Amino acid sequence: MYIKISNLSDGVHNFNFDEAVTQINLEEPFYGNFLADVELSKSINQIILNADFSVSAHFECDRCSNDFNTELKGKFQLVYFLGSKPDGDEKDNLVYLPITADRIEIGKDLRDFALLSIPMKKVCREECKGLCFNCGKDLNEGDCNCDKSKTDDRWLPLMELKNKLNNNYIEKDNAKS
Repeated sequence: MYIKISNLSDGVHNFNFDEAVTQINLEEPFYGNFLADVELSKSINQIILNADFSVSAHFECDRCSNDFNTELKGKFQLVYFLGSKPDGDEKDNLVYLPITADRIEIGKDLRDFALLSIPMKKVCREECKGLCFNCGKDLNEGDCNCDKSKTDDRWLPLMELKNKLNNNYIEKDNAKS
């Protein structure tokens, strides 16, 4: 995906994109089209690109394991300088273009920022209750009949360590008093 800059006058220019996600080499979990609103502010040797985008994705909930669709949104800014790159200048959102450049390639940047918009924890909704740790029932559909007071024996060593650490902390705190 390119934006032609060779005949752009100085000032603000707006571009809208509504393309298939495959145009910017996005695959699963993305699907459908991505939307991007791009604003270019051009001056003599510099172009500032501000982009807002949205893309649809299909995930499995990390809490309840149900599939869900969501819309991921993001924004980013890049600054393009026309001219040669000074030695040692390594800024992430700064791009140097040859003075003869006639277009800007934004597809790779849209792809990268779409991938960065994938959340670390994918949940179908914030109030998702997840699955019962004992029987595996989806707690969004109702409570299960498991005994909540009983602790799984596999957690006992960790609980003993927690109690030991808490006791050491209390002893140190009392020694300061």
